[in-house]
Amino acid sequence: MLADRFERDGGGMVTLTFGSSGNFFSQIRNGAPFDLFLSADIDYPRQLEGLGLVDRGSTAQYAVGRIVLWARKDRGLDLTKGLKILTDPHIQRIAVANPDHAPYGRAAVAALQHEQVYDAVQPKLVVGENVSQAAQFVQSGNADAGLIALSLARTPALLAAGSYFEVPAAWHPSIVQAAAVLANARHKDLARQFLKFLRRPESTASLLEAGFTVPEP
Repeated sequence: MLADRFERDGGGMVTLTFGSSGNFFSQIRNGAPFDLFLSADIDYPRQLEGLGLVDRGSTAQYAVGRIVLWARKDRGLDLTKGLKILTDPHIQRIAVANPDHAPYGRAAVAALQHEQVYDAVQPKLVVGENVSQAAQFVQSGNADAGLIALSLARTPALLAAGSYFEVPAAWHPSIVQAAAVLANARHKDLARQFLKFLRRPESTASLLEAGFTVPEP
């Protein structure tokens, strides 16, 4: 994990809070005491910058996410068929992140619409608060398949338990991820250090290995 590496390199202790980008956007607008906002949708920090809630000019893209269709191996699904397989009557529950709050959920819905299966599978959708919760639903067996982040599908636990179909990037809006330093940050210097750390070559290599693409330097 990048935060662990940052701490080992003497950058200081980092406390992580996970959730959906849209919910954090709302919390920050209401004065939540965060120092650095890492959003899966660059539009959220840009809006906050316009409101004067993040330091002007601090919004920086650090990665572009990808989505996959993931299922446990014991489900016996032929994921080479892509999203069309989700119309199979044997698939009763499909996990996705909440498209109202989570960029990965919006990407999932867009991909299903691109493949013209959304109307058929919409009654099967099981909505997680964020993409991590959607992954938990399908990993635990509470869903038959799920549209989740490639970075999650590549974690050791999910690689061992399941397989995935990588959804082409052209099927959904780009998941441009960005970070910004909050204007009311209590640890502003540390937040800026971590933002710089995300751009270091070794951090970029870790993001690429995890399944993200990264912007040019």
